[in-house]
Amino acid sequence: EDHSVETAEDYVELVASLIAESGEARAVDLAERLGVSQVTVSKTVQRLQREGLLAAQPYRSIFLTDKGVQLAQSVRERHEMVVRFLRAIGVPADSAEMDAEGIEHHVSAGTLEAMRRFVEGSR
Repeated sequence: EDHSVETAEDYVELVASLIAESGEARAVDLAERLGVSQVTVSKTVQRLQREGLLAAQPYRSIFLTDKGVQLAQSVRERHEMVVRFLRAIGVPADSAEMDAEGIEHHVSAGTLEAMRRFVEGSR
């Protein structure tokens, strides 16, 4: 189940990013960015549609539902806070970005709040 949640978060975050960058999110772009097959993307998108996070039709762009937008925003904020924390303790930018990808899915609300306090206190 943890992996399922992590996958959902990665997909909605990437769909939001692709829409912001190019105005659309296509299955081929998701597959390329995630390093998975288009079949994997198709199956995952179908699951995320059932969960109410994505809207898609065959051979069309993929969109976030309102629920998906909320999740994507939450994941983005969490990611940004982890990156800011890692940068504040001296982690180089490229490493902080990569490390945040793993940490963001597993950090508790309490730890995230402690990171926020640390970052805001170190300005």
